[in-house]
Amino acid sequence: MAYILNKNSSIIVDNLIETIINNTEYLSEIDGAIGDGDHGINMNKGFSICKTRLADKEVNLAEALKTLGLVLMMEIGGSMGPLYGTFFVEMSKVISDKEEIDKDVFSEMLNASLKGLQSLGNAKVGDKTMMDTLVPAVEKYDQEIAEGKSFVEALQAMKTAAEKGKDSTKDLVAKVGRASRLGERSRGVLDAGAVSCNLILACIIDSVIELIEDM
Repeated sequence: MAYILNKNSSIIVDNLIETIINNTEYLSEIDGAIGDGDHGINMNKGFSICKTRLADKEVNLAEALKTLGLVLMMEIGGSMGPLYGTFFVEMSKVISDKEEIDKDVFSEMLNASLKGLQSLGNAKVGDKTMMDTLVPAVEKYDQEIAEGKSFVEALQAMKTAAEKGKDSTKDLVAKVGRASRLGERSRGVLDAGAVSCNLILACIIDSVIELIEDM
């Protein structure tokens, strides 16, 4: 059975931090088309603070995710802080007492995060938000698992679904948030939240695949 170990997988959060820092300008550029242009800046701030908090500490994946989530929730501005904060904190709760994270536990992590986000607002697929990336990605992962696919196969399919979901936001009109005021003018550009969500999911997926042990 394929799994990753909680105790030595905090590198996933290290990789997430580097991914967001490296894409700061890209995220702000996308956000600037129909938003404030500060998405990358805010995300960079939160992930950089987390990098400092975790420096030289030996923590497991659950503790690293919780640290990241709380920093985002409490210490950065904008709407995305509470959203991503909830995303990572809910993930951490699922694995707080688990030694191994297999394909079923990973599904629990994904669905806990999705449920947490849904409790914060009413955004759904088609509204031009991060949900356009996250929902189809989680649904595809669970579908693959239900069909008996391996952990890696399900992760790879999820990555493709997330990318497709992100791309779909280019042709959508924003229905929630500040961009919704633009109406039809919001069509034709990607949603920054959908883009950052895709970057995060892709990073997690790639990191998990590298860490997977097969027994």
